[in-house]
Amino acid sequence: MSSADDSAIFPPLTREDVLAFQFSSWYPTFSSLSIKSTIVPLDDDFKAYLESDGVFVPKGSENQRRGRGRRQRRRGPRGQYAFPALDAHIRAAVAAHGAVFPKLNFSAPRDAAWLLPASSPLKCTAPADVYLLLKASDYVAHDLSAASVFAGCVDGDGDSGGGGGGRRYTLELVLRKWFAMDRSREMRAFVRRGALVGISQRDTNYYDFLNEPATRAKIAASVAAYWAAHVRPRWAGPDSYTLDVLLTRDLARFHVLDFNPYAPRTDALLFTYAELAALQGGVPVLRVIDSRAHPAATRNTPEHQHNMVPLEALALSEGRSAEEFAAAWMEQVRRGAVDSSDESGDDDDD
Repeated sequence: MSSADDSAIFPPLTREDVLAFQFSSWYPTFSSLSIKSTIVPLDDDFKAYLESDGVFVPKGSENQRRGRGRRQRRRGPRGQYAFPALDAHIRAAVAAHGAVFPKLNFSAPRDAAWLLPASSPLKCTAPADVYLLLKASDYVAHDLSAASVFAGCVDGDGDSGGGGGGRRYTLELVLRKWFAMDRSREMRAFVRRGALVGISQRDTNYYDFLNEPATRAKIAASVAAYWAAHVRPRWAGPDSYTLDVLLTRDLARFHVLDFNPYAPRTDALLFTYAELAALQGGVPVLRVIDSRAHPAATRNTPEHQHNMVPLEALALSEGRSAEEFAAAWMEQVRRGAVDSSDESGDDDDD
């Protein structure tokens, strides 16, 4: 697609526009409509940990008691990293919420969900779980660089970390209350120049109930009405954006999950942006997976499969079943945490 075509389909974004989509910008306004969450500022040391080679967890992040009387000593890259204050914030959030799932300013480590039990994806009950997901994820790497965050902005890519209006881009950890989410009720709404034009199913599975005409009409009408009453008057960012929501069981309301830029970086899911540009306001168009043979339907392959196996895992995989490999991988990560702890101090005297 040419730049001229892009300008006709995608409204221009400034760095200040992009910052409106980071979690800490919109959550205070929409907290009553969203999932309970805790925001923790991150420093350059944690950024360096995420950018370092290898997949390992920092010293002290496991939920276990270690011996006392150790003198701190650094021996190599893994022993450098320990975040006791951040560990305490994460443990407090787990105590408050029961369990959490993490993200950074914009991105969640969904591509690393396979590292934790499939029955409870992204469910974290210890700092080590949070660090493991973030460290193994390619998705969150987008949030580490101002150049990536502000790529394509009309006022520059923000290499210096500065945003519009004098604001600087700083990294943050978001800890959201974990619960078993019904993926069939997740939708992405597309707002173009202040008008809600489209709604797409987010999960790529076929659901019978979503293909009932009355259900589809109710979803389109209720999302439009609830957005007009509760989101449009409060949203302070650019007038084109996407909105991820979780419908309530009665399909009459929704919880706000996330806001994203109306830009190529945001997946249009069952639409194309050219199709969305041709839609007018009024009742939004709803698209769902309407057949098990739909091209976008899950094809017996895991979601985010292209990101599932870090290079460090390949050496562990040969000759093992999936269950044996997962167990071996987790043991390797935990052993790395223990080794890091051992490298930072002497053996216990007793």
